[in-house]
Amino acid sequence: MQTTLRISSKLGSDGTISKKGGRYSSTNPDDTASILTVPLSKMNPRESAAFIASVSKDVEINPDGIRKIASEISRAIASREFEPSNMMIHSYPLPVTEDVSSIEWLFVADALNFSFWALEENVHYSVELHEKQYTGYMALCAAITKALEADIPITSSQYYATITKEEVDKIFISSTGESIPLLEERWRILQECGKILNEKFDGKFYNCIKQSANSATKLLNLIISNFPSFRDEGVIEGKKVSFYKRAQILVADIWSIFKGKGFGNFTDVDSITMFADYRVPQSLVHFGAMAYSDRLHGLLLANHMFLNGDREEMEIRGCSIHSVELIKEELKSHQVNTTTNSLPMNSAMIDYFLWEYRRRFAQTLAKVPYHKVRCIYY
Repeated sequence: MQTTLRISSKLGSDGTISKKGGRYSSTNPDDTASILTVPLSKMNPRESAAFIASVSKDVEINPDGIRKIASEISRAIASREFEPSNMMIHSYPLPVTEDVSSIEWLFVADALNFSFWALEENVHYSVELHEKQYTGYMALCAAITKALEADIPITSSQYYATITKEEVDKIFISSTGESIPLLEERWRILQECGKILNEKFDGKFYNCIKQSANSATKLLNLIISNFPSFRDEGVIEGKKVSFYKRAQILVADIWSIFKGKGFGNFTDVDSITMFADYRVPQSLVHFGAMAYSDRLHGLLLANHMFLNGDREEMEIRGCSIHSVELIKEELKSHQVNTTTNSLPMNSAMIDYFLWEYRRRFAQTLAKVPYHKVRCIYY
């Protein structure tokens, strides 16, 4: 019998987050003083994606589309249109400094890196910084930088462990005067992450990196084990699967901003997959790498609100991850040449390319419907 667990994102009176059905429960940090290093889900994101692709009913992966994307990436690199080493740094409204402050900045950004979409396409979550308007995740990044410039210590765990909902609302409020989506959840997550950092890691995410011993897999394990809001998992056809979008992008962001050196010197960074969200699938469908069944396409066009854990949602996410793995393999035959200082072309870099492609050609890709889910995972 197929088992699909759904979330309800209930907020506990003790400041923690819990979900019915056992998919996700956040334990009060007061009860878990020791650092946890429990194993990851039985299937990691790469294994999960391969399994989901093999049983998918409503999402199909097209080899021709895979080859088309690989060719487009090769062309973009050859023309210097896409420089892997600069992709993230040029995109984020982040005061780029290769030191500990960037690590704490990224931790806060990726702790809150979820659900920026709007039901009305012409209404976006947006924040202005330095006379430039940012939307979506970039707006969140702009809000963090804007707060720091106003001497609000938003990247200090001592501050956000006890931050009020009113403070969170003020810091992340949209330029239109509307609150950021899922304000309550973001407030609780900030408090929870701050308390855990203070009690287990001397108030710094930097100490998690030190404990990872240059291993992306170990850092991912530390994040998943100790910060419950990052446990992005599900069950499909009786198999426990994982996606870990926010945890993986946090590891990849650190690797990227430090250009694979120093704090970002992860010897096994290729263990990281793409970051299964609601935007990259638009690029994959646009290029023909993925296709939806008529039934699923109809639901997407009708703005159907999926629940985190619905089979259709997990098929889109799982097939997206597997598609990027296939693109990565296809690129090996292209003999892609990058500059000496560039980062290797792995799953994270392919994700960055597809995500940025969607932003650059937003008007064109707006014709491709995306799945809508209100959850804390992406």
